[in-house]
Amino acid sequence: MSENFFLADRFEEERSGLRAVAYRLLGSLAEAEDAVQETWIKLNRTDVSDVKNLGAWLTTVVGRVCLDMLRSRTSRREDPLPEQDGSVRLPDPVVTALAGVDPVQEILVADSVGIALMIVLETLSPAERLAFVLHDMFDVPFDDIAPMLGRTTVSTRQLASRARRRVQGAAPVADSDVTRKRNVVNAFLTASRGGDFEALLAVLDPDVVARSDGGTLVPSILRRGASDVASQAITFARFAADARPVLVNGSPGVVSFTEGRPLSVMSFTIRDGRITGLDILTDPDRLSALGLTA
Repeated sequence: MSENFFLADRFEEERSGLRAVAYRLLGSLAEAEDAVQETWIKLNRTDVSDVKNLGAWLTTVVGRVCLDMLRSRTSRREDPLPEQDGSVRLPDPVVTALAGVDPVQEILVADSVGIALMIVLETLSPAERLAFVLHDMFDVPFDDIAPMLGRTTVSTRQLASRARRRVQGAAPVADSDVTRKRNVVNAFLTASRGGDFEALLAVLDPDVVARSDGGTLVPSILRRGASDVASQAITFARFAADARPVLVNGSPGVVSFTEGRPLSVMSFTIRDGRITGLDILTDPDRLSALGLTA
């Protein structure tokens, strides 16, 4: 019995880190929780008396669980890639208040894992995503990742390198100054609410891309260019009676409400003081699951 209590305590110590691994691999908060729970079940069914580093062992187990889930998802093709066939599928956002950030949530999105990066991760193959996330984000040695993929260490290293090039090419480094980013977001909100088209053009990058994921009930929208995105922002602002600043994956964002229910979560990618990407989750089912309150 004491051994069971010890394992339970050790697992709880590792839980937040395991959720962080699973979230980066799956892009879904609910699936990440499922993967962590499956890892706990596997721990209970395995003799780990000879395991010297339980944290590393659990990380590889949750990685294997997530890999199976990613491969199953790919075979079913139920989740479209971003911008595939005109549809838009955004990863789940991690939304926190500006003050009093939950330490567990903070671990979940540490290392600037913004929505823009998560979207790029969605385009990788399951094997590429596993190799890149485990090695580049969690320092898991390639020697430990290779057996999970049934590959050699050299082949696994090449997978991660290919994924790294794709990530760096599709998700360039954005501004890191939180205060500066918050000022840009506030300027965007003020201009949208006031219907100030010229002010919006000033804060939007000329080649800005806006994605909106409305789920199965609301058509998804993909817009490109400052003029098109500015027009849509002004239109959308009329429906959002209450827009509140929050942190979305650790970066300034906005949650909009109407009649007390969440209407959208907006995430911004900002580079050189201008908005280059705007990702908007409007799927009512997924918004409801986030537990957002006005």
